[in-house]
Amino acid sequence: MKQLLIGMMLLVVTLSAQAQDIKNKNAKYNIEVNGNCEMCKKRIEKAAFSVKGVKSADWHIDDHMLHLILNEEKSTVLDVKNAIAKVGHDSDDAKATQEDYDKLHGCCMYERKE
Repeated sequence: MKQLLIGMMLLVVTLSAQAQDIKNKNAKYNIEVNGNCEMCKKRIEKAAFSVKGVKSADWHIDDHMLHLILNEEKSTVLDVKNAIAKVGHDSDDAKATQEDYDKLHGCCMYERKE
């Protein structure tokens, strides 16, 4: 009887530990991404959609916010930020290299924050 009780407790602990690893399939994020114009919008959204698991990406010129929905089982928000940085746009956690920034069209060169 005692072994059965211990076995049941181990099962409960194991199942609760596995439940904590479940990722959100429709995680919503709002990320500030620097940019200026419609060309930036297309480039930022295209870079976001290039990341596996991104379901929605909509960047707003007026407030520089990328509204993102992604499947956390397939990627992370940092993966998206890194993809956007590779096309020349800075966010809080991922900064574009100077080389990538310099490839931007003249109207897309936003004021970089140090």
